[in-house]
Amino acid sequence: MSKRLLIVDDSTVMRMTVSSILKETGYEVIEAENGQVALDRAKATPVDLIICDVNMPVMDGLTFARLIKEEASYRFVPIIMLTTVTGQSEMEAGKAAGVKAWMVKPFDKVKLLGAVSKLLG
Repeated sequence: MSKRLLIVDDSTVMRMTVSSILKETGYEVIEAENGQVALDRAKATPVDLIICDVNMPVMDGLTFARLIKEEASYRFVPIIMLTTVTGQSEMEAGKAAGVKAWMVKPFDKVKLLGAVSKLLG
């Protein structure tokens, strides 16, 4: 059974790009355009790993990370922030929210797949 990943980004192109890379590697992918939609989808369908942007309308990625980690079933699910945000304070807030990896856009496909593989064990 393949692992299910949730991709959260307000950019349709970014979601499609990341989704395509992950699907061709054998992962099942669910997409969401903001943190609120992601929260709803994650509660409805369990996922093994989350890749999330920081800056999004409705609910940003850091708020989403904090809220999803409050769910018992997501306490140990890894989150990768894939974002243009490089500020130390945001990275520290991400770590406090339970984010396991921080990658900056534009991203390297090999590094993304390596981080996903490592975090999924």
